Parts: sequence; C-alpha cells; structure tokens
Amino acid sequence: MLLPKFDFYEPKTSEEACNIINEYGLKAKPIAGGTDLLVNMKHKLLSPAALVSLSEIAEFNKLEISDNAVKIGSCFTIFDIAESAKIEKKLSALCAGARALGTPLIRNLATIGGNLGSARPAADIPPSLIAYNAKAVLKSASGERTVLLDKFFKGPGFTEMQPNEILTEIIIDIPNERYGAGYINLGVRKAQDCNIVNAASFISLDDSNGVIHSARIVMGCVGPTHLRANLAEDILIGNKPSEKLLEQAAKSAEAECKPIDDFRGSATYKKAMIGVLTKRTLDIAVKEASLR
Repeated sequence: MLLPKFDFYEPKTSEEACNIINEYGLKAKPIAGGTDLLVNMKHKLLSPAALVSLSEIAEFNKLEISDNAVKIGSCFTIFDIAESAKIEKKLSALCAGARALGTPLIRNLATIGGNLGSARPAADIPPSLIAYNAKAVLKSASGERTVLLDKFFKGPGFTEMQPNEILTEIIIDIPNERYGAGYINLGVRKAQDCNIVNAASFISLDDSNGVIHSARIVMGCVGPTHLRANLAEDILIGNKPSEKLLEQAAKSAEAECKPIDDFRGSATYKKAMIGVLTKRTLDIAVKEASLR
C-alpha cells in the first residue's frame, strides 16, 4: 500500500517548523514516529501536501527533571519513557502506561506527543498524565500557550491544538505533599490491541495529618474522551485513606463513567471493570504516597 505524494521538510528549530506549517496551513502535518499518521495516509484517510519532521529538533527530544517539575519533549519516545529510572522515580504511573503501549517496535517509534495528538479515548499515555495534572505546551509562528491536558482532548481524534500549532513539550509539576499514582489497562491481549478500559488514579497526602489533600481519577475507553470521576474524587479529599473509603470511591467512579456496547465488551462489563481498576490504581497510589 503506497503513500500519497507529499513534500517533506526536516527543520532544525521549532521556529522553522512553525513557519513551514504556518505557510501550508491545513495542508501540512507534523510527523515524529509516524505510527498513526503514516498508517492513516496509507489507508487514504489523510493526504497532506507536506510532512514536517520534528525528530531533528533538539528541544523536542529533551528530558528535564528537577525537584519541582518534569519536562518531556514531544518527540521523546514511549520506549525511553518506559525505561527511564529518573521518570519512574517521579512519575511511576506514566512509566506503567508507556510499558503497556503496543509492542517493543511501536514503543521504539511512537512519541509522547504523537500519542497525545492522536486523541484516542483508549490511549495508554493520557490517563496518567491527566492524573498528574500535566500541561501541554503549544507553539505556533505567532506565539506559545499552555493548556491543561484535562482540557486538551475534545473528542476522538480532536484536540485543543490548532492547525498551525505544534505540541512542543509536556510539563508535570511535582506536588509539595507526599503523592502517588497508579495506572492499569485491561485488554484482550498485552500488545497490539485496543484497550477495553483503562484507569489512572492520583492522590497526595497532607503531611500534618495524613488525610488526602488532592485526588484525581481518570477513566479511559468509557466516553468520547478520557473522563474524570469528579464525584469519586470529592469522596476521597479530606479523608484518611482506608479500604472502605477507596471502595466507595471506586463504586462512584463506576457509576460516573459512560461506556457503550461494542465488539470489545458490553457497557455493563466496562462499568464493572472501571470500578475494579479504579480501586486497584487507588491502592497503588496510596501505597506509593505512604512510602515517600
């Protein structure tokens, strides 16, 4: 299956890339790993006049870790995230999502920016990043802006990113309190298969009394975008972690999700599994927070 004809650019700076995309407008597409884009082009779902490679832009391949934040360039590969001990120490749930994504071949090619930009409700990377309250930095020829990932996804295949913008990096601020997070996915197979459901949970604990200071629960594959379990989060905040409390939050998350029947599973099954995965990821989050 042949690719359609296109112009190919390999800029060395983000400014150069933005100018090329601005010149082509809707007819240009940025490319890094290409694991989604090239497949869609081969199937004639997309036919851009120009591809703008981002892989040679140094700032898009960076990893910066400090006590206050983790900054990951949009071209950082899923494999490098999965194998990074430095990221694991700060953002273990993100590494869990990276290890769950596809096969080793796909992880070697796929990038964090591409996974976010494809806006798939079943994707492995967004849930933990949303749970960590991550931000996406979007750049165009006219300037730069930052968007919370919780507000980034608009629907299957649609994001807040405008046609003339490039996703340059993801920023995760590190909480001052003790914190932990967990991610689990459920699929028919361990690789090369779309998730049935997935979930990520985050909590931070007040250092003075051990109560839950903040909580975020993110559910995937049960709505047009990744969903927050807001009522479940409210149940957790201000209370000390306990088996009963986590079970109550998990039941609330199960009630809040909005799955549909499809060939992967019934809506009833997906709701039940969201409850199970939420409880398990909360257990992971509480354990990790207690050990910090």
